[in-house]
Amino acid sequence: MTSSVPRRRTPGWVVAVIAGLFALLYAYAVWSAVTYLVTLVQATSAQDISLSAIAWVVLILAVLVPIAAFAVAFGLGRTRGALWLSVSLLAGLALTAVFWLDMQAFTANPSNLF
Repeated sequence: MTSSVPRRRTPGWVVAVIAGLFALLYAYAVWSAVTYLVTLVQATSAQDISLSAIAWVVLILAVLVPIAAFAVAFGLGRTRGALWLSVSLLAGLALTAVFWLDMQAFTANPSNLF
């Protein structure tokens, strides 16, 4: 005969605090991507050139990836406990950082932009 101990749910305020702290980091990633996008568009338009279609896609994805990563990580971790939520949000933030570095490497080469 096996008895299962009911699992205690993580209080809502703990989930909110963890998600809120990580949301600030994700918001910084989104803000940086928007700033980079605007700066690059202004710099290219000042020289009377335009960005290529692939450059637009990469720059817009730099804005959308942190939002999607936060949504997926929060959705996966919110019902599984505080530690799992923290780890999933940290993994999503790491994925965002890797994408940001890839985007920086892509835009460092001017032949990819125009």
